[in-house]
Amino acid sequence: MMRSLFSGVSALTNHQTRMDVIGNNIANVNTVGFKSSRVTFKDTLNQTLRAASGPAGDRGGTNPIQVGLGMALGAIQTDHTQGSPESTGRQTDVAIEGNGFFILADGPRRYYTRAGVFDLDGRNSLISSTNGMKVMGWMADSQGDIDSDQSVEALTIPMGQSISPIATSEVAFGGNLDARFGENEQVIQTVEIFDSLGDTHLITFTFTKDSSDSNRSIWNWEASSEDGNSGGTVVFGTDGGYIRSTGPALAFRPPGAEEVRITPDFSGVVQTASESTLGFKSQNGYPQGTMVGYNITDSGIIVGEFSNGRTKNIGQIATAVFGNPGGLVRVGDTAFSASPNSGEAEIGRPGTGANGKLSPGALEMSNVNLSEEFTDMIVTQRGFQANSRIITTSDEMLQELVNLKR
Repeated sequence: MMRSLFSGVSALTNHQTRMDVIGNNIANVNTVGFKSSRVTFKDTLNQTLRAASGPAGDRGGTNPIQVGLGMALGAIQTDHTQGSPESTGRQTDVAIEGNGFFILADGPRRYYTRAGVFDLDGRNSLISSTNGMKVMGWMADSQGDIDSDQSVEALTIPMGQSISPIATSEVAFGGNLDARFGENEQVIQTVEIFDSLGDTHLITFTFTKDSSDSNRSIWNWEASSEDGNSGGTVVFGTDGGYIRSTGPALAFRPPGAEEVRITPDFSGVVQTASESTLGFKSQNGYPQGTMVGYNITDSGIIVGEFSNGRTKNIGQIATAVFGNPGGLVRVGDTAFSASPNSGEAEIGRPGTGANGKLSPGALEMSNVNLSEEFTDMIVTQRGFQANSRIITTSDEMLQELVNLKR
């Protein structure tokens, strides 16, 4: 039999494989997070008809004479370049800008994907809508702190969770006290604060101009509530800047609640010769609240939004990078698993180190380039066609040999 016959057969088989890969790429042109593949070929063994010889005496050397025995599949490589982001507006859709993979869990097994099509299941777990696997990251503690040095775990977003009330312990003021006021002129502000049960109470702060000298100005302050009062002084410099304040905290005990002790903060107040704009800036207490929404930041932090206007960190999505992402093994559902040649997963916070940041409300589109795929399809078709001609021509030559016997 002719060697060309078997060379043509090997080429047909491997060109079919290349067309299979091209067909799979085109089929997934609209698959979220899909990474295209490419096929490369290599030649196989060569039959040596005459070995090479070196120069000797008056004669030069000769090159080897070899006949190739066909071709074989060299590699099927996955292209991990980033696809274009597509805005969806869904708060659970997340894309990665840069390197990294989301980590999914199916029991103890770990998988990795670029498809951030996430949603909540019936138990408030954050899952991949594609396959139902749980999204991994770090849950925050009761104070909202996240420790990324701990092992990753399945993330949950507890919609409807309550946040306990916190009693007010500090009230901050800002704005201006009019330096043109005379002695005993007053500015009054009423502040709403919370006790340990989340109940509200009104406290009236009265600021009374006391005296001035060449170095400072003094205002007396008094805080009064239905159950107590307190007072002290606020001192300003000649430039109108805050110097210091004196006076004890206002303390009172509402019925059924813990004692409330409130320390006023006047460091944001100035005294200038302009209209008084003194106002309440903030206080650190709040009533009971219920989680009514959430959002995801570009660093993967899930921030819960509560009905009392407070926010709190719920958890953080983790990402993983690999030394050789081309070594990952496709397992279906747009997911990969680690292999001996991919290296170990290096887990980290999005936006730190080699981990790309996240783009909430968006999905990464497939990185399939249709123009390249159609060009490769033409090249593959012509390669298949040419090698089929090798087979038919070799068959015709063998037929001529058979005909010599007639």
